[in-house]
Amino acid sequence: MITIKEAISKKDLKAFVKFPFSLYKDSEYWVPPIIKQELETFNKDKNPIFKDADARFFLAFKDGKVVGRVAAIINWLEINNQGIKKMRFGWFDFIDDLEVSKKLLETVETIGRKNNLEYTEGPVGFSNLDKVGILTEGFENIGPMITWYNYPYYVNHYQAHGFIIEKKYSESKFLFENVKPEAFKKAQELIKRRYGLKALKFTKTEEVMPYADRMFDLFNESYASLSSFVEITDIQKEYFKKKFISFVNPEYIKFVVDSEDKLIGFAIVMPRFAEALQKIKGNLFPFGFRHILKAKKNSKDVIFYLIGIHPEYQNKGVHAVIFNEYYEVFTEKGIKTCYRTPELEDNEAIHKIWKHFDPVVYRRRKTFKKDL
Repeated sequence: MITIKEAISKKDLKAFVKFPFSLYKDSEYWVPPIIKQELETFNKDKNPIFKDADARFFLAFKDGKVVGRVAAIINWLEINNQGIKKMRFGWFDFIDDLEVSKKLLETVETIGRKNNLEYTEGPVGFSNLDKVGILTEGFENIGPMITWYNYPYYVNHYQAHGFIIEKKYSESKFLFENVKPEAFKKAQELIKRRYGLKALKFTKTEEVMPYADRMFDLFNESYASLSSFVEITDIQKEYFKKKFISFVNPEYIKFVVDSEDKLIGFAIVMPRFAEALQKIKGNLFPFGFRHILKAKKNSKDVIFYLIGIHPEYQNKGVHAVIFNEYYEVFTEKGIKTCYRTPELEDNEAIHKIWKHFDPVVYRRRKTFKKDL
């Protein structure tokens, strides 16, 4: 018999966070989250997303043992500002038992109906900066820390419960040694002269902070046209600055400004922490920090996390300025492989930006939808 329990207490929320550690204990490809950081994500007193969203967390039990979990999420900004009556769900993991996944999804669907929502979609997080989609191809690859991993049987469960594909994402990579600088070297000089642009270089994290809020504003502007985009609010900016920027080498943050110091382009690249996270098994203490710091300093693989160009400057070659900056840094650091985070397959603009790098798609993922 399957029973569902809402995770409210600290003990239950910790069980919610730690369930994948047992589910994927034999997987060489799963990358564990940092337990403390994951708990803070679900803490209504620490994560400002809860000012604009509701979330409830559920555990599935069978014979007294946790066998599944799901987060049921309502983003009120999405519903009230965009009129998208979507019931979100994420952090959805389960053993290969159709009854387990069915009970968890029915719990989500019930909440959606009670709130007069029209459909449910997942797996997704609270916002566009959260993880998205289940893996459907490329199970034999270790992913970055900012994606979910899952077993192949997950797809069968969605289909068995009447879900259909909603969005498709691809993850690509390319060898840095294959990058041809002539594709952007001359162009970036011309672009800078034509539009009076300048690339900013940083060596310390504190140098980045005065521009961070403007970066999030530009993120909102440059991604607003994408499907299901939910803007980052002012209070969320502070949270994301503390959560993400400390993980990023300052030299991996690139801003492009115009002659009036207005931010018109940005990009964030992160070192690849996957192997370090596998070693520390979710714990920063007592020695986890060492592995993280070592990866931050020495990783020869990087992940292009975010890139955004102001709508007025899109299709004007500004990305060439950004790529030239990274080319110089990556050459100096001896970078081997560049990875890209999940990108919507119908986002033609982003695919055009990368076409000269001969990227190879190594993983695909999807979200699934069901009418309520």
